[in-house]
Amino acid sequence: MGPQRIVCLTEETTEWLYLLGEQHRIVGISGYTVRPRRARQEKPRVSAYLDGNVEKIVALEPDLVIGFSDLQADLAARLIRAGLDVLVTNQRSVAQIVATLRLVAGLVGALPRADTWIAAVQRRHQEMHAAAAAWRRRPRVYFEEWDEPMISAIRWVSELITIAGGDDVLPELAARPMGRERIVADPLEAARRAPDLIVGSWCGKKFRPEKVAARTGWADVPAVRGGELHEIKSCDILQPGPAALTDGAEQLHRLFAAWATRDRPAVPQGADPDPGPPVGIAPPRGDRPQAVGGHDPDPGPPVGIAPPPGGPAAGRRGP
Repeated sequence: MGPQRIVCLTEETTEWLYLLGEQHRIVGISGYTVRPRRARQEKPRVSAYLDGNVEKIVALEPDLVIGFSDLQADLAARLIRAGLDVLVTNQRSVAQIVATLRLVAGLVGALPRADTWIAAVQRRHQEMHAAAAAWRRRPRVYFEEWDEPMISAIRWVSELITIAGGDDVLPELAARPMGRERIVADPLEAARRAPDLIVGSWCGKKFRPEKVAARTGWADVPAVRGGELHEIKSCDILQPGPAALTDGAEQLHRLFAAWATRDRPAVPQGADPDPGPPVGIAPPRGDRPQAVGGHDPDPGPPVGIAPPPGGPAAGRRGP
């Protein structure tokens, strides 16, 4: 039922099919795939992020190629001209990620398993939100996807910050879908928003907290004064699929909880520490997320990803 030979041009589709126990359908993956770890040993790598080996992909005789975002439009067009069926999704929010997961699951006849997994994730998100409601204050968070130029959080990351118990200091930029639209034009603006925590995820290159702390005018930023500069690997949070909803959200929540549960001044009288329900999350059902249908996704430990030539990829990883 459904496509039997799928090429996944980005990691999130590969990880999702493994989680669903449908990895036997995958015949080719992106060279940037690190989740699950076993995919790199089991599947041929046929593409980078912006480009791919069209001849090699065609030779695999896929009945469906799945990609992500406008950045793969040129590659998708070449594959279409080569006679292949291509599906490109463009999810930017948590709700859109969930909808995309359901779309892919439906294509392979695994929608019931997908809904069970999604319900467990939503339940965990609600648990995070409930825990944060007991904190005296939610941390103000600056999330940086790239350093030169400075690029702030994409929408799903901004929403996960809210779900995990924090407040994005640049929410107006998160609403913009393209990386080039989220460039922080004035580097001091993020500093003026006084973040309590700074989280960096520089598209696979190592986050340098000392470099951020040394920026002109940043010495008095609360996060800098308190040493609250942290890294989350891009494979865990800048992948618009299972990783961001699980490992990415969990890492954010742990950072925020550690900050919020230290001794801090009481909330000013009349202030509301609970801004409302998480963004884009339905009431939960089921247990915590895990492999569905008895299958072991074997994600393995995160490993580094080399950034694409010329810097981060816009839309997901830069301008």
